[in-house]
Amino acid sequence: MTLLTQKYRAINEAIAGIPDGASIMIGGFGSPGTPFALIDELLDQGQRDLTLIKNDANEPGIGIGKLIEAGRVRRLVTSHIGLNREAIAAMNRGELEVELFPQGLLAEKIRSAGAGHHAFITDIGQGTEIADKRREIELDGRTWGIEPSLYADFALVHAERADRYGNLIYRATASNFNPLMAMAADTVIAQAYRVEEPGSLPLEAIHTPCAFVSQVVEVTSATSEQGRRAHVG
Repeated sequence: MTLLTQKYRAINEAIAGIPDGASIMIGGFGSPGTPFALIDELLDQGQRDLTLIKNDANEPGIGIGKLIEAGRVRRLVTSHIGLNREAIAAMNRGELEVELFPQGLLAEKIRSAGAGHHAFITDIGQGTEIADKRREIELDGRTWGIEPSLYADFALVHAERADRYGNLIYRATASNFNPLMAMAADTVIAQAYRVEEPGSLPLEAIHTPCAFVSQVVEVTSATSEQGRRAHVG
């Protein structure tokens, strides 16, 4: 009897486990590495009052831009929203709460959570509004801010290849935030263009081991590409 579990699921089954009000990390940097098919399924299923954690807000009608325009997102934790005029408008109307962090700080907040740390010390943003709510400590003659790590209920990530146990391989720049987020959420759902039999992936090429992945779904490049197109209707 194997100790490993087959984690291959249908996409609707995997996303159905996400409730209203969930916090969700979503991989990607612009388009590369963004799990468009999982986002579209989330849009179709109708979950609401979501907190999304993503490097950017995509663009109008693309990726999480669709969720924002549909009024499904209550709070967005991100590095920038400048390419999404609809997200900016929703924020200005008070319909979307936006929390901005410098990109490196956002990445470290997620990485720290995945490493099992509740917080870390940093001098990034000291003396600015970024550090307004931080507690501070004195260490080695310097003042440091205590920055909380960033966790989520779920993470949606995109991989190039996977196996049925949930081992993941990313391609090129699509790695970006995906491996960090896969370690910082309670439940990790991965989409991949190829879901292969156990043992078929080269061990030395695996970026995210199966221990961090809860479910894996197979999508075609065409299905995922739909998430990059403007939403009509």
